[in-house]
Amino acid sequence: MNCAISGEVPEEPVVSAKSGLLFEKRLIERHISDYGKCPITGEPLTMDDLVPIKTGKIVRPRPVQAASIPGMLGMFQTEWDSLMLSNFALEQQLHTARQELSHALYQHDAACRVIARLKKERDEARSLLAQVERHVPMPASAPIVVNAVGNGRTAAVDGVGPGGNNIRPGISAGVFEELTECNAALSQQRKKRQIPSTLAPVDDLERYTQISSHPLHKTSKPGIVSIDIHHEKDIIATGGIDTNAVIFDRSSGEILSTLNGHSKKVTSVKFVAPDDLFLTGSADKTVRIWQGSDNGNYICNHVLRDHNAEVQAVTVHATNNYFVTASLDKTWCFYELSSGLCLTQVEDTSGTEGYTSAAFHPDGLILGTGTSEALVKIWDVKTQTNVAKFDGHVGAVTAISFSENGYFLATAASDGVKLWDLRKLRNFRTFAPYDPETPTNSVEFDHSGSYLALAGSDIRVYQVANVKSEWNCIKTFPDLSGTGKVTSVKFGPDAKYLAVGSMDRNLRIFGLPGDNDVMES
Repeated sequence: MNCAISGEVPEEPVVSAKSGLLFEKRLIERHISDYGKCPITGEPLTMDDLVPIKTGKIVRPRPVQAASIPGMLGMFQTEWDSLMLSNFALEQQLHTARQELSHALYQHDAACRVIARLKKERDEARSLLAQVERHVPMPASAPIVVNAVGNGRTAAVDGVGPGGNNIRPGISAGVFEELTECNAALSQQRKKRQIPSTLAPVDDLERYTQISSHPLHKTSKPGIVSIDIHHEKDIIATGGIDTNAVIFDRSSGEILSTLNGHSKKVTSVKFVAPDDLFLTGSADKTVRIWQGSDNGNYICNHVLRDHNAEVQAVTVHATNNYFVTASLDKTWCFYELSSGLCLTQVEDTSGTEGYTSAAFHPDGLILGTGTSEALVKIWDVKTQTNVAKFDGHVGAVTAISFSENGYFLATAASDGVKLWDLRKLRNFRTFAPYDPETPTNSVEFDHSGSYLALAGSDIRVYQVANVKSEWNCIKTFPDLSGTGKVTSVKFGPDAKYLAVGSMDRNLRIFGLPGDNDVMES
């Protein structure tokens, strides 16, 4: 009788009380200690289930092959061959197992990637749907139109209802109340307004010079046509003829982000400080709302297509919750910033001219617009009615700026800059610094209302006085671009520097020598 495990005659035979099988004692005891079951039937088995068998001591005869050296060598060779064949079979099985494992892991990884992508698309779709349902009350059957935007993303084309008709819910009573409360608070603060002690004095402005120049836009389509400054972060935005908007960190001298998506020049750029939002208007008839992120990149949240001609100006309300766009299509639109919804679109049927500039009054209830036919129009935002008109300019009104004091308005056109007193609705001063062939492209009060900058073939800074006193030109900066056309100028925080854009691709910073954080390379 042979052992059920080794197939040899056992030296110490034992029998399983459960299966009746014969085993070599040392082999079955080791198997039970390792696995606790019968190696043949798989049933649970313990040491107590083994019954020893008593046999006589028999000397097993030596095999014939082991009786001589050649025979023993033959046995060893046979055992070796069997071992090699068994080892080869094990290696083949290991290789097959590795291939199956690799294939399974690849399938698992691919499945995880697909699941992650589908979850991301699902979340984006849910977010977009929730936003549309929350802000755009349209019938359930109305299609949601989407439009491709820059950097491979998509954004909703907002304010489009059934059949492509524009939705104009109007300015609600709640919005009117918010605008009125903001106006009351700012008006009260303005009565106590004082010039900040940190404001750059006149002596410093007289010593300003170019301290840095930064090539931000493409050489193939040079030209910066709009500038804005985020005063809290000290970052500058430029809009170019190359269809891009560039976000630039003045302190480090680095480009934080280049925003692409418009198909024509970017005519207006505006920061909205509290929510890290950014607005761009373009000659491609669209306005885009961009959301900043922690890594400095900006994502396009909304593409607004309410105008059917070039968008010339974007201006943000003092609440930072609303903004207005003005276009050559003879309309201006009032938007809710969070949703990108156009609450109302206003057209002045009394004229045929389009709008070339626009700006909110610091208190927010008055809107100023300039037209292509040299008119300046003042609007009551609550009623959307034209309450005053200023004429006297020659050519399109290229820029509008309200002073922080609340009653001075500066407008620029081909014939220079005119200053208007909003209390008496009259022009009290005119600057004509250039010849008739050179328009004034930009005019800007600083945030304190102490200085006025204008730009045409050069840049000039005036000290603000009252209606009767003379406004002195305290500094003139030459146009260092060589193009003879300065397109935009902005004061930095506390008038510590001026940011200037021209018809080349460089942003130029003018300030005190030695105060610049980034020197021109």
